[in-house]
Amino acid sequence: MKFCKSYEKYMKQLGKTLPGIGYRRLKKNINQCRNHMKSQDEAVSPLDCSVCDGIFFPSLFDEMSAVVDCFDKEARKLLDPPLSCPWGIWRYSCFDCSGNGRKDHVLMKEGQELLIYAMVNAIAFRKILKKYDKVHKSEKGREFKSGSQVKHIMILQSPWFHELMSFLINLRDRKFKDTSPDASLFEDLALMFNNEIPSMSCGLFDSFWVDVNLICPICLDIVFDAVALRCGHILCYMCACSAASVTIVDGLKAATPKQKCPLCREARVYGNAIRLDELNILLSKRCPEYWEKRLESERVERLRLVKEHWQSQVNGLS
Repeated sequence: MKFCKSYEKYMKQLGKTLPGIGYRRLKKNINQCRNHMKSQDEAVSPLDCSVCDGIFFPSLFDEMSAVVDCFDKEARKLLDPPLSCPWGIWRYSCFDCSGNGRKDHVLMKEGQELLIYAMVNAIAFRKILKKYDKVHKSEKGREFKSGSQVKHIMILQSPWFHELMSFLINLRDRKFKDTSPDASLFEDLALMFNNEIPSMSCGLFDSFWVDVNLICPICLDIVFDAVALRCGHILCYMCACSAASVTIVDGLKAATPKQKCPLCREARVYGNAIRLDELNILLSKRCPEYWEKRLESERVERLRLVKEHWQSQVNGLS
């Protein structure tokens, strides 16, 4: 019950009431199932548990779906500028005005709470499935977890989770020095470089770590003008357009539903791709030489592709 108490404690500490996993209830159901199996004849297989399966997995799916939907909504609300305010003005008012220290602290606190909210629910999701398999001596929990990516209930693969990590690192770099009390809230959140290969990492409970690979699987270089597909995989924008067989003029929304992610092969992932603005800001600051070089080469390539596109349109009319 140690984790159960920690989970409930973190959920209560949030500034607002958010949906979560009924961890204590699900664990109680599993334990009741174990006691029932012990009282039965040993010939009864623990794998044959249709009653438990009919309650456990649908309930867990509904609860985790609500968690992911809520997280995406709250993170988007925090990160997206108001529709009535131009991007640059909104950024300036949030980060660059000397009188906005209180607003910075509020943004930081809300962002940290959302990050913890996502991670504790991801831990609870994994632990309860592991508990299920242990009691039932099965791999149904592992299979459910493996299929959860396609069902889009893997909160740590949400594009908004990646953007929130980048946002908090950027906020720390811009406004808080290492000696600031507020900076201690980000001790386990960092952009790391291992042999010049970048990744974002974040830890919780001293034993749970999330690492986000920032190498594009197509060009095998640091992601540039990054976008996250619906499945959560991160690609360069031009690489994503190439994989989706669309031009940069038409954009990813022009991709057909049959086009698949080059990594997981999931279809229908391009139409709702999200531009990772905070991640792009972070990488441009931490890798300035690479970013400038890539910016220049992409500018030339994009001009060439746009010229070819419109030339083909003209040729089609003649």
